[in-house]
Amino acid sequence: MQPAATQANVMRPGDRIYVAGHGGLVGGALVRALKAEGHTNIITRTSRELDLRDQAAVRAFFEQERPQYVFLAAAKVGGIHANSTRPAEFLYDNLMIAANVIHAAHVTGVTKLLNLGSTCIYPRDAAQPLREDALLTGPLEDTNRAYAVAKIAAIELCDQYRAQYGSDFISAMPTNLYGPGDNFDLMGSHVLPALIRKMVDARESHSPTVSIWGSGTPLREFLHVDDLADACLFLMRHVSEPGPINVGTGQDLSIREVAEQIRAVVGYPGELAFDASKPDGTPRKITDVSRIHAMGWHHRISLEDGLRSTVEWYLAHRGQVRGEALVGAGSGTGTALA
Repeated sequence: MQPAATQANVMRPGDRIYVAGHGGLVGGALVRALKAEGHTNIITRTSRELDLRDQAAVRAFFEQERPQYVFLAAAKVGGIHANSTRPAEFLYDNLMIAANVIHAAHVTGVTKLLNLGSTCIYPRDAAQPLREDALLTGPLEDTNRAYAVAKIAAIELCDQYRAQYGSDFISAMPTNLYGPGDNFDLMGSHVLPALIRKMVDARESHSPTVSIWGSGTPLREFLHVDDLADACLFLMRHVSEPGPINVGTGQDLSIREVAEQIRAVVGYPGELAFDASKPDGTPRKITDVSRIHAMGWHHRISLEDGLRSTVEWYLAHRGQVRGEALVGAGSGTGTALA
């Protein structure tokens, strides 16, 4: 199941590598991983420097820079409220980003492209754990359908460029992510960074309780973003297959258990008050990672270690992360066009 990487597809230290969305949760982790492995020719652009929705600008950028490898980690992303109130933006922006980057990669002869999506591509009522073959077997979750449709279209683009032109374009679908560079804004962040910030604030203000939405019973899976970056490099080097490839831990735990672990790492001595009058969301969401395990990749960062490093990062950078979300991608957080 694991195709041998040909010499042409083995990234060498001096190869030109474009990370689209380098300023976000996922893109930042990719840049760290590439640098750690000795890659010195990493190409990046901010959204001010390059609007990935602009076809002519993207084509000119690829013609000028001629990247050999592309990590497509740029997307317009947000939470339930943003997806529900601005669906046209989420659909249009993400369709344009994917179409422009993937087509330009084909036209300029990019050696390999890795497209990053999200497990929200799977049907709302798909069986758990979520398998890759569940794609397009049922209706999507209404609250993020526009975003999911754009991400499904990106997978299809990669697959059809592969089928028609032989382009080596692949797609990875990560589960819930966390780690350095996450969005800790309480109005827009996901559950894990929100809990970290609330407990840090409560510890410092000596608040006796932290209120948490829902009953605490829903089960969720969390993957450290550095593990995702490791998986992306693995896939880029070793795998050439159509269709989505799930990336996760294959392990889940309740929101209550996650909150208790965060409380222990933060050192918050107060009580956790779960508000069962607030919605819980899906009872369980976990990915089937048997495919990527069979290919030879497994996650390495435990939730305890990942939480500790994320809390340390937040404490060191919180002056920079309050307010607007960071540039994000895929299953990350924030709003990004490059």
